[in-house]
Parts: sequence; structure tokens; C-alpha cells
Amino acid sequence: MSGVAVHLEGLRRTFGTVHALDSLDLEIAAGELIALLGPSGCGKTTALRVLAGLEDADGGRVLVGGKDVTRLPANRRDMGMVFQAYSLFPHLTALENVEFGLRLRGRRRVPGRAAAMLDLVGLSTFGDRYPHQMSGGQQQRVALARALAIEPAVLLLDEPLSALDAKVRVQLREEIRRIQTEVGTTTLFVTHDQEEALAVADRVGVMRAGRLEQLAPPAEVYQQPASAFVADFVGLSNRLPGVVADSSITVLGTSLPLVTPAPAGPATALVRPEAVDVAPAADGEGSVLTSSFLGATSRVTVTVGETLVVAQVASGLLPSLTPGTAVRVTLQPVPVALDVSVN
Repeated sequence: MSGVAVHLEGLRRTFGTVHALDSLDLEIAAGELIALLGPSGCGKTTALRVLAGLEDADGGRVLVGGKDVTRLPANRRDMGMVFQAYSLFPHLTALENVEFGLRLRGRRRVPGRAAAMLDLVGLSTFGDRYPHQMSGGQQQRVALARALAIEPAVLLLDEPLSALDAKVRVQLREEIRRIQTEVGTTTLFVTHDQEEALAVADRVGVMRAGRLEQLAPPAEVYQQPASAFVADFVGLSNRLPGVVADSSITVLGTSLPLVTPAPAGPATALVRPEAVDVAPAADGEGSVLTSSFLGATSRVTVTVGETLVVAQVASGLLPSLTPGTAVRVTLQPVPVALDVSVN
């Protein structure tokens, strides 16, 4: 990846009194896949639609390849788009659907290019099938092939997997990442599914109220959330009382480093369940309240005095962590964010 392919500069968009985009700044490098993640109404889809030219910004600029396209219509922005709805023409075959955009642009070698794209998405033998003869996942692959066939400057994916069942979603998101990496298309992927965003993106942008709360590689967003909102939205967190001193917070007797500095005094730390270790101990300070089997891992809720602590453990430990078992609770010294809203 080199150079900036897309720059959203100070974008503003309001709907009545709602600020869907509040001076949003975002840069996407050439060949990069960025996932915008956040709850409904956070502005992620509005950002994609403004980039696509389907929505007008009230302020700010959209630059693609260094060119200001803010006032250009959608059909002159060189974007490929895949939406939640497959949007295939029911009277056209898979091959004809992929050919459609190529013909509109007067491209040569239309059948050959379309066939190559179907092969890229693993549907080389499905060219003569109509949409009603294909599964939802197969239809979405055709939609992806159609978007890529025109060799767009930017690929936009708006909740492309949300209409599919869980197993197909996992398979297709891996295919999207493989294809995007192979083709090298600059991509903006919008989703409300945190696992999806963490699995496919080079960087994840967590949005709230029209702004980016954090933009970083997936591991950093998860392991070093920039705010309590990010820690809450991406994964699960325990809220544990502690005391801040010397750039760390002491929680349950363990000194934990802070993601960002904080003033000394009482505070609430956001600790991931997998950073909590529990072990049976007759003299342990905690007691198992509940345990839930989740497959390879299990979730155990422990009471330590009046504090509830949730731990994620290997399922092999579950037989020794039945409700009522006395346990010792220890925390791994990984960086934590603070929930300043409760202090």
C-alpha cells in the first residue's frame, strides 16, 4: 500500500437536528481495506453514501486519487458497489449480470472479462444460472464479481453479508478478503458486526455520532481501545473499580497499565474477560456464580466481594469451575481503558 487513494475531509451531513457526519476525516491508502464499524445511526453508511455520490455533503470534501469529486455525480466517480440486497437483474444470467456494467462503460472483451470475474469468485460454472437458481451467498458473489469487473478505483461494501446465515457469512467474508488482497482494490467496508470488521480489515474505524472514536489495526482496536465506548462496542469488558497512580491502575491487587494517561484517584477499569484468570483454590477470594459452555472456550462469572467478574477460559477447565467453587482471580497486566462516565 502506498499513497492516499481516498480522503474524506471534514465531511458534514445533517438530517434535521441529527448530525450524521460531524466533521469526519478519513484517509484510505491505495489497496487498503478499511472497515467502518458502529451502532445504527453512527454515520458509517452515510459516509459511504457520500463517498459514492449517493448523498450530498453539507460541508467538507471528497478526494479520490487526489482529485476533488465532491460535486461529481455517482456515475462519474468510478466506484464499484455491493449492497446488503443482492440487486441482481432477475431476467439476466449470472454472466449477463456481471457483463452489465462493462457494457454500460463500452468496455471491450466483455464476455472474457465477466467470465474471469466469475472464476475469481468461485462461480465459473454458474454463468448460465439465473438469480433464483442460486443461493443467497452465490448471488452476493455475483454482485461482487459485477462490482470488480469494471476495475473501480474504489470498492464500496455496504453491509454486504448481513442477509446471509452465519456459516455463509464467515465463508464469504474470507472470500472477500482473499479477493480484495489478490486484486488490490482500495475498499471501504461498512458493517455493524464487530467480528466481521476485525476479521477482514487492515484498519477498523469505530464511529460514534458522526465521528471516528478510533481508527487503527484490528488488534489495536481490540487490545488498546481508545475510549470506553470502543471497549464496550468491540468485544466484552468487565467494569472493575480501582485506583490510578503513576500511569497505572490497581485492580484486584494487580497493577495494570493504562491505554491513555489519567489523573490519580479512584477509577473504573475496562478489563477483557480473556485477561482474567481463574483457578480453583480453597482459600480463594472469589466464588463461581455461573458458567456457560461456548465451544472451545467458556464464560465464567465470579463474585469477588460485591464485584462481578467475567472470565473467558478454556472449556477443559469447566468441570472444575462449577457454581459455588472457591477460586482465585488474577488479572493479566495488559493495557486497559477507563470508563470515565461512572467516576
